[in-house]
Amino acid sequence: MGSIFLSNSLNLIRQNITIIPKVPITLHGIDGRYATALFSAASKTNNLNNVESELKQVKSAIKKDAKLSNFLEDPSLNRNQKKLGVQELLKQGKYCDTTKNFFQVLAENGRLNETIKIIDAYTSLMAAHRGEILVTIITAKELEPNLLDKLKITLSKSKFVKPNQKLRIENKINPSILGGLMIEFGEDQTIDLSVASKITKLNKLLT
Repeated sequence: MGSIFLSNSLNLIRQNITIIPKVPITLHGIDGRYATALFSAASKTNNLNNVESELKQVKSAIKKDAKLSNFLEDPSLNRNQKKLGVQELLKQGKYCDTTKNFFQVLAENGRLNETIKIIDAYTSLMAAHRGEILVTIITAKELEPNLLDKLKITLSKSKFVKPNQKLRIENKINPSILGGLMIEFGEDQTIDLSVASKITKLNKLLT
């Protein structure tokens, strides 16, 4: 009888254990530390994907609303004002407690100006968690979807991508590169094929 009770108890414990994934990559800087703390908190509450989705909503709102962006960046506002402003922002959508609490911490610590960087860092953590590698293609003008697809196929066969990794392509616009493109693999590999880079090299040769 005792062994049956013990067996049932162990089964109940196993069913209620939440396996918390390890942080997949080490990120540095203020944004990296806060993103890592958020990843750990979201893991414990089984909210990794929800938090990622909600952060994307917040980032989209910041990009679309100049007043919101200015509010987050404004150094003249005290922390209490920032905290009240964040509470108002989060009322506009259905956000989980993990996301709400995190933005309260950012407001209290005076780190709301790092919001976009922290969101990007969290996105990098989630990509690594899913076995993805972020490849950012920087161009002077937006690339056509069919060209992006062709680049994705080519890049997936490159030495920078491991066989078990999935590619996640992003196209960022930077007119200052003039033409050509730059390709960033994750955080530490860059291929510079921009016109601006070629001009710089030519100028060095000429001088």
